[in-house]
Amino acid sequence: MQRKATGIVGAVVLAIFGTVLLVAYVQSAKNDAIAGEALVNVWRVKTTIKQGTKAEDIEDSLERTKVPVKVRAKGAIDDLDDIKGQVSSTELVAGEQIVASRFITPSEARQGEAPPDLLQVTVELDPQRALGGRVRVGDTVAVLLSFEPFDVEGTDPEKPTKTSNVTHMELHDVKVVSVQIADDSGVPEVAGEGDSRKSSNDQAVSSAPTSTLLVTFALDAPSVEQLVFAAEFGTVWLAAEPPDAPENGTKQVTRGNVFSDTVIK
Repeated sequence: MQRKATGIVGAVVLAIFGTVLLVAYVQSAKNDAIAGEALVNVWRVKTTIKQGTKAEDIEDSLERTKVPVKVRAKGAIDDLDDIKGQVSSTELVAGEQIVASRFITPSEARQGEAPPDLLQVTVELDPQRALGGRVRVGDTVAVLLSFEPFDVEGTDPEKPTKTSNVTHMELHDVKVVSVQIADDSGVPEVAGEGDSRKSSNDQAVSSAPTSTLLVTFALDAPSVEQLVFAAEFGTVWLAAEPPDAPENGTKQVTRGNVFSDTVIK
């Protein structure tokens, strides 16, 4: 009986010893594999980075780390200067590596997609006609068409008459799908950032662009005709139009009705 117990104990000891040797071997092989594989530097997201964030502003949200080559993401960057001047094309979440494909130029970021059932048309606008140069991709705007008098033929061809000066908010809920600025040096800064000054009430006043903007809209066919006609023969103005903005009460405004009926004393 004692001999049998001794045999069992010996078998258990051998099994434990074998298991320890196996674990040690596997760990040693793993360590050798890692030691034999080169490590590379990458930037990894530490805290969420919002879409559209400038590459120059993300370093505080990153951590520097080394990873084996085999787990390095395709396109992962080692130097943040590689994406200098670009912005994030999507939200970046904690844990992911910084890769070049996640960043695009500001010009590309301003591009948008129009609904498939609408046309796209581009109009050149001075900054003051395009919300002070701050119209952006994704904005919804109202479009005002304004005309100086046109010559029209009356009953007597020798005595042409003219139309009145007229302005009307003709188009509503127009989607902006692209904004390009002729001179990148004229891109406006966000109020309170960059080159700004203080107004009399101590609120930040941002610098305005000095170049014209090429604004592309998504419109149905009849609206495209109206917009192009106004751009050719009149002027076009944009008004910011959020979803709850009222659209009632508009009319064709002329010199004859531009003033309200209220008597000014």
